[in-house]
Amino acid sequence: MGGSINRMKKFANFIKEKLQLAGFAGDKEVSNLSRTDRYVIYKIGKVLTVSHGIGVPSISIVLNEIIKVLSYAGANEVVFFRVGTSGGLGTEPGTVVITKKAVNGSMEPKYENMILGKRFYYPSDLDSKLASQIQFCSQTDVDFPVIYGDTMCASDFYEGQARLDGAFCEFNEQEKMTYLKDIKKAGVCNIEMESLCFAAMCRKAGISAAVVCVTLVNRLKEDCVTLSPEDHEEYQLRPMKLIIPYIINHLLKTQ
Repeated sequence: MGGSINRMKKFANFIKEKLQLAGFAGDKEVSNLSRTDRYVIYKIGKVLTVSHGIGVPSISIVLNEIIKVLSYAGANEVVFFRVGTSGGLGTEPGTVVITKKAVNGSMEPKYENMILGKRFYYPSDLDSKLASQIQFCSQTDVDFPVIYGDTMCASDFYEGQARLDGAFCEFNEQEKMTYLKDIKKAGVCNIEMESLCFAAMCRKAGISAAVVCVTLVNRLKEDCVTLSPEDHEEYQLRPMKLIIPYIINHLLKTQ
């Protein structure tokens, strides 16, 4: 699962190529199976590639619907990945972060949802064994930096991520930097907008899950992405390059 429709189509074609090289029978073409314009679904063998849009509300809808589909299909030994982009904290662009646990803006590893006027909280821990297996792949299969740490899930792109350049801002540069440095000291390696809900819902469903995101900017240095188009394109593929060896090994074990 990833945010962008176009990125997930590229991922689907990337997966198709890698699975064919590994000896799996490939589909003739990658086509969108979704009947809604809210997200796309590409099926490559036993792999689904799905876009989830931006933010917790969007991903929560997609997760509910994909989990139901897999249940109706009788799928078992399912593994979920959220792959995407993020802002790094003290990490240079191009670094891939494997999330240890997802936390909210108060550094709490829990997802809050309002149901019938009441607040419910769900833990957002991820599968540490799965994370370790992905880390092992990083030692042998990739040539870019990979780190393991906490991910902060923000509720919006601007003030919620301590940016000064939105339509509204009620803090200054010094307050922004103090906050970012504080969460860095608390173990946060990157910031994005979906991990908290993703981790909590997968845990609630009993699904093994991991969050693997590349950083496009070091937020301790700047707020805006200044990468070349070529680097931007290549960096976005890095999370998929990291998890592909795991996917292939998992399929070989379960076929």
